Amino acid sequence: MRATPRLFKLTSLASLCAFALPALATNGMNMEGYGPVSTAMGGASQALDHGTAAMAQNPATLGLMAPGARLDAAFGVLGPDVASSVPGATAKSGGTSYVMPAFGYARRSGSLTYGVGMFAQGGMGTEYDGNAFFTAGGSGRETRSELGVGRLLLPLAWEVAPNFIVGGSIDFVWANLDLRMELPGSRLASLVTGTPSGGLASQLGPLSGSPWVRIDFSDDNDFSGAARSTGWAFKLGAVWKASPSFTLGASYQGKTTLDDMKTGTTGAAMSGPGGFGDAGRITVLDFQWPTLLAIGGAWQATPALLVAADVKRIGWSDVMESFKMRYDSAGFGGSVTFALPQQWKDQTVVNLGVAYALNQQFTLRAGYNHADNPIPEAFVNPLFPATVENHYTLGLGWQVAPRHAVNASLTVAPESSVTNGDGIVVTHKQTNVQVMYSFRF
Repeated sequence: MRATPRLFKLTSLASLCAFALPALATNGMNMEGYGPVSTAMGGASQALDHGTAAMAQNPATLGLMAPGARLDAAFGVLGPDVASSVPGATAKSGGTSYVMPAFGYARRSGSLTYGVGMFAQGGMGTEYDGNAFFTAGGSGRETRSELGVGRLLLPLAWEVAPNFIVGGSIDFVWANLDLRMELPGSRLASLVTGTPSGGLASQLGPLSGSPWVRIDFSDDNDFSGAARSTGWAFKLGAVWKASPSFTLGASYQGKTTLDDMKTGTTGAAMSGPGGFGDAGRITVLDFQWPTLLAIGGAWQATPALLVAADVKRIGWSDVMESFKMRYDSAGFGGSVTFALPQQWKDQTVVNLGVAYALNQQFTLRAGYNHADNPIPEAFVNPLFPATVENHYTLGLGWQVAPRHAVNASLTVAPESSVTNGDGIVVTHKQTNVQVMYSFRF
């Protein structure tokens, strides 16, 4: 009878934390793993018990947990190192630390396991100061991007038979975006789609020949964005215990139904040389998170050694053909719509991991995660460099006491380098850390 008020309190906590998850992700915009147990094993997750982070991947694996309840509280820091350069000039991103809290609660009672959790889904972002070479001769102000997507999840797993579990989750999804973008007027004019309207249309002609035009919306808050949206998604999964030592799992994550991201009516600005300036609203049109199909296996090779592997397919091509925005002028009236071409490809991710129990207290983990770069090199933007491909992972599990455990993971992503259509070389590497405390009751 005590589970209901506990669940209510945890749901309330998730609601209070719901806008605190900016991130820069590594499988495209997806995290390389969710929770330090899975992440330390290269992100493998489809067929093993790795705590409440299961609800962010294959919710059916929640049915693998022991009877009773479990509460996980996690803290992650993503440490990207991004730079953009041309011969004779380099601009280094100051966005080097992105903090991500997360938590999950689950209770297994008989054949059912249910719970609630909050996890960062992913995102991307960079920060360049006003001296960046690609804005030379411009406003002298910083350029930056910060996109964060998170989920509040309500999962349910059902052990249909002793060797077969099905599961699903309903996810409340939110997205936040800050963007301070500066580019030549001619480049902005080339991105315009359709016909500008109202008084703004008469202003855009002269701006198309200016050395710079700036689109600016940011709330200067590390844990939210000036443009926001919410929506829904779902996941389905299954786990089959093929033998006492071998388990197979699979899951499907549906495409989100996010509303258009919007700022306030004067939450964005458009500016240019000669004192031109205007306030208005930015609407990011039809930004969605893609489908994800995954399948994997876990083999308990010996009582101490666990081996796991997954393959995932992320449907970026359906949601990242272009990044479309509309600016509605509050000062001049009218609007203009423009689109940044992206042309992302669908992405295949391979997760490989091992876990070795040294004794009843300590478990060592290691893994490898490979995801081919989904962005055609010609379209890689210094503000959105989601190009990392290889990840090497390590982790440690410590069973502090029968009810208390601490798990940690370290991800090192070596430098990737691409040259975009403007001849800019964009490099990106990462060092990421996650720590999780778990309490069973």
